[in-house]
Amino acid sequence: MNENSKSEAYASAGVDITAGYKAVELMKTHIARTMTAAAEGIGGFGGLYELDLSEFPKPVLVSGTDGVGTKLKLAFLLDRHDTVGIDCVAMCVNDVICCGAKPLFFLDYIACGKNRPEKIASIVSGVAEGCVQAGCALIGGETAEMPGFYPEDEYDLAGFCCGAVSKDKLLDKSSVREGDVIIALPSSGVHSNGFSLVRKIFDVENSDLNVKYPELSGKTLGETLLTPTRIYVKPMLELIASVNVKAVSHITGGGFYENIPRSIPAGLGARIERKAVKVLPVFDIIAKTGNIGERDMFNTFNMGVGMTAIVSEAEADKAISVLNSSGIDAYAIGEIVSSESGCDIL
Repeated sequence: MNENSKSEAYASAGVDITAGYKAVELMKTHIARTMTAAAEGIGGFGGLYELDLSEFPKPVLVSGTDGVGTKLKLAFLLDRHDTVGIDCVAMCVNDVICCGAKPLFFLDYIACGKNRPEKIASIVSGVAEGCVQAGCALIGGETAEMPGFYPEDEYDLAGFCCGAVSKDKLLDKSSVREGDVIIALPSSGVHSNGFSLVRKIFDVENSDLNVKYPELSGKTLGETLLTPTRIYVKPMLELIASVNVKAVSHITGGGFYENIPRSIPAGLGARIERKAVKVLPVFDIIAKTGNIGERDMFNTFNMGVGMTAIVSEAEADKAISVLNSSGIDAYAIGEIVSSESGCDIL
């Protein structure tokens, strides 16, 4: 901490420079968990990462950036800030893995109304946990105290991830064929999409988030909604190394209808067997409480499927077995057909 850097004038405007220094000190132990031999610690003007090209003979860098969205409102209401960082990392690295790329490093950005060092460190602890789950290094970030722009107790959180893959191993959907099998990787819950609708349905600002539903296995509604997004990086890297994965979709905003077609070439479509989809109870509660039709549910939420992978029919059983060995209860939900409709749920 720089004891000589303190501006009374800046503090009078609502920005406490020393709080920023304290936040950095508090978060260092969390960041240390993510460090790899290729990464250097924080503190400079740029995050440093040494790229080992022997792992990527024909290197292609793959980047992703995203935020947590209005799910943060739940964190504010529940005063729980140590999980949203996992969501932030997940939304970026789960996109990067869809290209077959290994996430290398991550940077976060936190903008807040007032820098409360302990809260900032708690947020970063979640970011660090997400990086550990994804196997990437947290090499830098920024905390911006913006009084008068954000309310004192609120903040926004966004991140950026860079990954790499050798060009000959890039997943580009070109090998997808009619008859290929679509495999579902279960989600952990609502993940980080659709929360504007969720907040409206439950009127979260004016409701009791501690209410318990029998279907939620003893968890409160708030706990269930705040469950962090599942990170699929390590299981997917194992799958890609074991079978010929043709394409991958991260099921985010837009649900099945928007995301699955993104991994399918023109002239082909996805035929999803509705009865095969293992819908999580929280989505049944959302649909019933909000009187939301099934098509809108599948066009907004992941419905219990956070990611899909397309493989040949001959390798489907092996792919499911590999994912099961990685702790993912994967299962087939459909097939690729000749179609211009994109995605049909029958």
